[in-house]
Amino acid sequence: MVRFFALIAFALFASVLQPAPAAADPADIEAASRGVVRVVIIGNDGPELFPISHGTGFSVDQERIVTNAHVVADAVRDDRLDIGIVPADGDEAVYARIIAVSERNDLALLATTEPLGLPPMTIAGNPAQSGPVTAIGYPLNVDRAQGLSFSDMFRAQPPVTATGFLSGRRPSRDFDTLLHTAPIASGNSGGPLVDQCGRVLGVNSFGAESQGSDAEFFFAVSTRELLPFLRANGVTPRINSAECRSMEDLNAQERARELAERNREEERALAAAAALDNRTAELRRNITYEVMDERSNKLAFAFLLLLIGTGAGGIAAFAHRAHDYRMRAIGGAIALVAVIGAAIAWFTRPAFSEIDERVEETLREGMPDTEGSGPIPIASTTGAYTCVLETARSRYVGDPTEDLTIDWSEDGCVNGRTQYGLDNGEWTRVFVPGSEAVVSVNKFDPADAEFIMERYLLSRAPMTTARSARAQYQAPSCGAGQDAALQLGGSQNAILSSLPDMPNERLVYSCTLNVEVSEEAVE
Repeated sequence: MVRFFALIAFALFASVLQPAPAAADPADIEAASRGVVRVVIIGNDGPELFPISHGTGFSVDQERIVTNAHVVADAVRDDRLDIGIVPADGDEAVYARIIAVSERNDLALLATTEPLGLPPMTIAGNPAQSGPVTAIGYPLNVDRAQGLSFSDMFRAQPPVTATGFLSGRRPSRDFDTLLHTAPIASGNSGGPLVDQCGRVLGVNSFGAESQGSDAEFFFAVSTRELLPFLRANGVTPRINSAECRSMEDLNAQERARELAERNREEERALAAAAALDNRTAELRRNITYEVMDERSNKLAFAFLLLLIGTGAGGIAAFAHRAHDYRMRAIGGAIALVAVIGAAIAWFTRPAFSEIDERVEETLREGMPDTEGSGPIPIASTTGAYTCVLETARSRYVGDPTEDLTIDWSEDGCVNGRTQYGLDNGEWTRVFVPGSEAVVSVNKFDPADAEFIMERYLLSRAPMTTARSARAQYQAPSCGAGQDAALQLGGSQNAILSSLPDMPNERLVYSCTLNVEVSEEAVE
């Protein structure tokens, strides 16, 4: 019995230690929801319109939408019925026409009759077999609970999200499906099932019948069915096969990388300091020997000169007593020169304080001369760069360009046409397009040869705020000078302050300067 309770206690302890599955990133799910639409089948009795049914769809390019075949089945059978598309954010509803229907795997492709500029959703290139998932759509029971009328369906409303778990892939109804527990209801049909990064794993289609006490499971058409269907109908989908990582994880990884780099720099500095200390100690020892040798040599030379002077003085004194004035003059001259030379040798011997002076002077001679060196040559930081995406340091949910070419000039001009702003020593350009709901913040560091692109996938309200801030200034053209670059750097801060704390995507490129091209540009 004791052993039985011990096993139970161990199991409970292990369950506590087991980490809970990570929740979907709300920013990614919100960004993915921008491409989700309500699909309404519309009947008419003269001028009066009335709903027949509705479902969900999502964009695979700016004008084409995927949904279930059974969502548009009534419109296929009766050409008097129309299909309405209601975007999740901002724009009015438009009509759509059917491009293709595949009843076998319950897929349909629609095209809007008027441009909506919908952000295409990204399809997961290596979909997970298990883990947290989110269903996005317009369940009818929620509409009923809110008391929405038919006219309300044609107003933009955010879709409903419901989370669950992926339970694996299962062939069903002659096509490949995903089994999951994210709750869906009538109206969710045709909506996307997404992973934690907001990438499409499948198209929600139907649910398992439950008698109330059984666990509820739901089915989504897998990407094995979706991708061939899209390609067969001329759609090139956005596919992303990267590991799904949160921006918090990426930031933590970047902080760890920066800390490791600082530690390496400190180790190199300590090693350099230790090497300098060893060199200084060796140099001091050698110079001390040199000074001691010089002092000994000059002292010996002074003593020798004193002996010569004393001998010459004695000869001069003897010659004076012998009245040999010629010899007296020679001896006296030699004695005088010897004494003066001895004095010079004595007073010019090096002092011990010269050891430190000689060590410092020798060390200074080994250092590069920085005086008058001027600024860094233009050829070392300007010119054409080839930039390669560092996937390990990047986070993206789309399909980014892996290689870029940047022609950089010293005044912050890129490719001869785009001026970057200078603020707090950073070169930055903020792009706010009018046709796409995304703000891109591009940064280039010529010293580290690093290009970073951060993308904010925004809904209508924050995008309107960003566009309003962008309309308040005019970006200068290339060649306007550093003052214009400084002014642009300050003007862009109004947009940057309106953006969320973290971007949805961060692309880090490592750049290499093409030396041959840059030298030609300098000449």
